Amino acid sequence: MRFAERLQPLKANVFADMDRAKAKAKAAGQQIIDLSLGSSDLAASDHSIAAIKESLDDRSTHGYLLFHGTQKFRQAAASWYEQKYGIPVDPETEVLPLIGSQEGTAHLPLAVLNPGDFALLLDPGYPSHAGGVYLAGGQIYPMPMRAENAFLPVFEEIPPLVLSQARMMVLSYPHNPTTAIAPLSFFQSAVAFCQKHDLVLVHDFPYADLVFEGSPPPSILQADPQKSVSIEFFTLSKSYNMGGFRIGYAVGNAQLILALRQIKAAVDFNQYRGILNGAIAALTGSQEIVQTTVSTFRQRRDAFVNALNGIGWHVPKPTATMYVWAKLPEPWSQNSMGFCTQLVEQTGVAASSGAGFGKSGEGYVRFALVWDPPILETAVGKIDLFLKH
Repeated sequence: MRFAERLQPLKANVFADMDRAKAKAKAAGQQIIDLSLGSSDLAASDHSIAAIKESLDDRSTHGYLLFHGTQKFRQAAASWYEQKYGIPVDPETEVLPLIGSQEGTAHLPLAVLNPGDFALLLDPGYPSHAGGVYLAGGQIYPMPMRAENAFLPVFEEIPPLVLSQARMMVLSYPHNPTTAIAPLSFFQSAVAFCQKHDLVLVHDFPYADLVFEGSPPPSILQADPQKSVSIEFFTLSKSYNMGGFRIGYAVGNAQLILALRQIKAAVDFNQYRGILNGAIAALTGSQEIVQTTVSTFRQRRDAFVNALNGIGWHVPKPTATMYVWAKLPEPWSQNSMGFCTQLVEQTGVAASSGAGFGKSGEGYVRFALVWDPPILETAVGKIDLFLKH
């Protein structure tokens, strides 16, 4: 049986690789403390769950849901966005519901790229950003993110030949996996760069609320209020702990929204209406859950980083996201996958290899703060024994 060549670059995946390693360790008797996957262990709000439960008894919600049936959700998303960022949004032409922001980043390249076109992606970066480009037959130019540049790419380093064939740039701040935050001035330079080179500017924004210190991170549309080249992806997975419900949305340039809508129409309809009702309740109801979520991850960050520092592994405290991006000590500085594989095999503690997020991620490991402080501190104790072994 023969399969399409586009599957070849999709065979390796940081999460799938670690899933196999975790299964092997579990089969060998290890008790797993899984810090490899950024799936929040916190619950969705009571008012969101109540809206979904109420929908189940309404038989009118049980059928297919087409675009025009999502109007109330699009209006809620537009209102939430305008209140938070001060940029007017048309819910009819500038908002599109998604099955999580990952659907948007994976499907948009099908609407933007022709085979052979380049996409400019962050390196390291989230795997679905690359996966969508591969499915569209595009080429990837990785923009290296270095600690000395505050994990911001340097646009001047992109070769002119690549730029001449490039059609889109994908950014994502607060950033997974490095936890970096980008200032508005950086986004303004990115918008100007993309306008100059006729690039679509994509901003994946799942960690909009998960910031522990300083000012809230900017939206890309604050740098491009006319929505000339930009589209931004939001999700309710992180701020509202609704990851399993698979609900997100896109906001931005009307032409890009329409193009993504056309791709989406060929692939699926929409989620169950009850899930959208739960999301409406999340966006329009009490926002206490957001503050509680941020506070919880701040406490976990402090406990985990303090524990790491206590065993002599000094890492900076991230100011955002639900991760810790740690530079590996010797002798693991150039073998992040080996570190993660042997760590889970010998201790049951699972982490994500920095190299799994891109070449520039080598030398780092990502820990997801998805356990309460006592378990995180237990994990660090196991890591300490592993490093001393």
